[in-house]
Amino acid sequence: MTKRVLLTGRPGCGKTTLVKRVVNKLARPTGGFYTEEIRERGQRVGFKIITLDSEETVFAHVDFKTPERVGKYGLDLAALETAGVKAVREAVHAKRLVVIDEIGPMEIRSALFRDAVNEALESGAPILATITARSLPFADAIKKRADVTLIEVRPGNREQLVSELSDQFKK
Repeated sequence: MTKRVLLTGRPGCGKTTLVKRVVNKLARPTGGFYTEEIRERGQRVGFKIITLDSEETVFAHVDFKTPERVGKYGLDLAALETAGVKAVREAVHAKRLVVIDEIGPMEIRSALFRDAVNEALESGAPILATITARSLPFADAIKKRADVTLIEVRPGNREQLVSELSDQFKK
C-alpha cells in the first residue's frame, strides 16, 4: 500500500469517522482538515471545516447567498481557502501526514484547493484523504494516479481499515 491513500464510498459510509480514528491512533505529526455536517432540527444545513489544529469555519450553508453553489448550499470559497488550503499547505511544508477530508464537489470548486491537493500529491508527503465516489474530472484524474491507493469504505471493512491504515501510517 502506498503512503497516499484515498478513501471513497457512499455518503454516510464512515469515511470521515475512519480518518478521525486513524489520526487519533497515530503518534506522528499530522496536519490538514476534515469536514463535518452542520445540522439543525435534524436536517443537514451546511458543512464546516475543522483543521487538525482545531480551527473551525463554515464553508457551505443553505443560508449563504453566494454565486458559487452546489445543490442547495451556497459556498464560501474564501473560508475553505483560509482554513483548509492553508492547513494542507502547512502540513506539506512541515512534512507531516496530510489529511484532506474531502476532495469533493464543493471543495474542488476552488482553484486554490485543487492546487493545494496537487502540491500535496507532488510533494512526496504521506496523504490520507477522502474523495468523492462521483465521477468529476478533477477527482477522476486523482483516482487514476499510479501513486495512490484507492479504497472503498464499506460497513464490512471499516474496522479492519482502522488497524491497517494506522499501521501503514505509523511507519
